[in-house]
Parts: sequence; C-alpha cells; structure tokens
Amino acid sequence: MNILLAVDGSEHSLRAARYLIKSLARCNDYRLTLLTVQPPADAPEIRSHMTAAEIEAMQVSRGGDVLAPVRAVLDEAGLVYTPIVLIGPVAETIAERAQALGCDVIVMGRRGLGALGSALLGSVTLKVLQLTNLPVTLIK
Repeated sequence: MNILLAVDGSEHSLRAARYLIKSLARCNDYRLTLLTVQPPADAPEIRSHMTAAEIEAMQVSRGGDVLAPVRAVLDEAGLVYTPIVLIGPVAETIAERAQALGCDVIVMGRRGLGALGSALLGSVTLKVLQLTNLPVTLIK
C-alpha cells in the first residue's frame, strides 16, 4: 500500500495521522509519504525585500514547522515515512505528487486551516477530490 498523507498543520491533519497509525498497526507492507504544500509567496511586499532563494527557504522552513507535530506522532508510533515539503498550488500539487509517487490512496483532514472555506469540506479538500482519480480518505 502506497499512501500519501497530506497535512496542513490543522487538528484535522493530526487526526488523519492518528487514523493511519491505527490503520497500519498490523501492516508491514506500506510506503507512507508525509506531504505539506506551501502556496507560492507572490506578494509584491515579500518579493521586493527577499530574493527568490530566501523566499523558498522561508517556505520550506514553514513547511517543516507544519510537518513537525505530525512527525512527532508518527515517530512515537514507530511508523516509517518520507517527509516532503513542496511549494505550489496546494490541491493541484497534492494530486500531482500522489500520481507521480504511484500512490494507492490520499489521506487528509476533512478541513484545514483555511479561513472560512466551505461549510462542509475545506476548499483544498474539495479540489483534491475533483482533481484525482485516486481514493481519498477524509478524516474528521
């Protein structure tokens, strides 16, 4: 089983990690990729004061901060995973990376940190569902 766990730093992301821990408790044959995607920083205020390399380093660092709580939970449970921080349009990047990795399933929180988003599903979640043909497991 090849699994992509997409996280954004929300409580829903932590719940998705805990779900996977329970699901994989008796499974030794899995490949788990832990992914967070940082949206591009296109604001002129940022671009006028920082180089592209500095902006990318800042975003990768922020992505590492987003992954940290989920990594701690996965590490404590003894799960093996590959962490990845990418920069790009969030939903599109999640769907593209899952496809590129040959994933069998995407696991993610039902709603993330976005402002209001949609009342039932977060906007990123809804877009991932529209963009991928893979099964997507949503965790409340």
